[in-house]
Amino acid sequence: MSEVFETEAVVIGAGLVGLACARRLAMCGIDTVIIEAEASIGQGISSRNSEVIHAGIYYRSDSLKARLCVKGKQQLYQYCLDRHIPHQKIGKWVVATSKSELEYLEDLSLRAVTNGVTDTYLIDRNEAIAIEPELKCEAALVSPNTGIVDTQTLMQSFLGDFESAGGVLALNSTVKSIYSEADRFWLNVSDQEDFQLSARYLVNAAGLNAPELTASLSPWGQQFERKFAKGNYFSYQGIVPFKRLIYPVPEPGGLGVHLTFDLAGQARFGPDVEWVDHPEYSVSISKATGFAAAIRRYWPSCNVDLLAPAYVGVRPKIFREGQLVDDFLILGRSSHGVSGLVDLYGIESPGLTASMAIADEVMLHLNLH
Repeated sequence: MSEVFETEAVVIGAGLVGLACARRLAMCGIDTVIIEAEASIGQGISSRNSEVIHAGIYYRSDSLKARLCVKGKQQLYQYCLDRHIPHQKIGKWVVATSKSELEYLEDLSLRAVTNGVTDTYLIDRNEAIAIEPELKCEAALVSPNTGIVDTQTLMQSFLGDFESAGGVLALNSTVKSIYSEADRFWLNVSDQEDFQLSARYLVNAAGLNAPELTASLSPWGQQFERKFAKGNYFSYQGIVPFKRLIYPVPEPGGLGVHLTFDLAGQARFGPDVEWVDHPEYSVSISKATGFAAAIRRYWPSCNVDLLAPAYVGVRPKIFREGQLVDDFLILGRSSHGVSGLVDLYGIESPGLTASMAIADEVMLHLNLH
């Protein structure tokens, strides 16, 4: 018989959001264990994104993405300042590259204000080109408080807070099955040996695998279909003339092939949207031509020969009754009827920005605030 361990709370998944949730639980004095299948933290969605701190301008005003992005942005910037996490408020422009996109840009400006983002403003073509001479656009929406962050350092800081508060991280540990009994959750876990973990609270922050992990605990989880949106990234091996992030208007499933930088100044473009049956992390050089065409809409001088395959991120997309659920799904007892369980489905962008606010929301669902 496998050994049995008891704790107060278990968080499945040591990505950025899982770490934020576990940190919050442990710092409230709750004995917490993180179960992570990989050999180190943040090996999934958290290490395969644009590392952007978003302002909160894109999302429906009644959505969790809007509310938690705006709240989380403020929390994250303050945390980075307090803990000396490398970050930079580099700013972002969302650009209309044709007159047909001007109306969308104006609507986006209004949505930003509705969402509580009051520092954005529109500039016309002449103003934009005066600042960024190589940019091609009809107008731009300026977001001065969009930033970039060192995600790996941020995750290590969250982990440090968690462990300092007494939390335990179990790596190379795969959850094989879960059942509930006597107001507790029982997890059958496999590392080098099988063991059983019992907890009063369970937070499912397993990223791409979240929907299938807890579907057996209630009929609710079986209503959702998970699909994968692969996003390819290319780095640029030459000089990029821009001083800020440049985004086109969004496309279905993503924010378009945009320009971001890391904190060392390396430029990268992406992601695109490629629907796949299974997560797959190779970047084909054959995509460079399509990338160059997308980039040239706002930067005509982009040289396709200087685009080099960089990395891939895979975003979890959740569908219900055939329709995309274009929001975070943070599901507590009021949704699925299971006391002590919070499921986090479809946590994609702006999950990094909203991570600390998502952790607050989880605590509310667990009645631990």
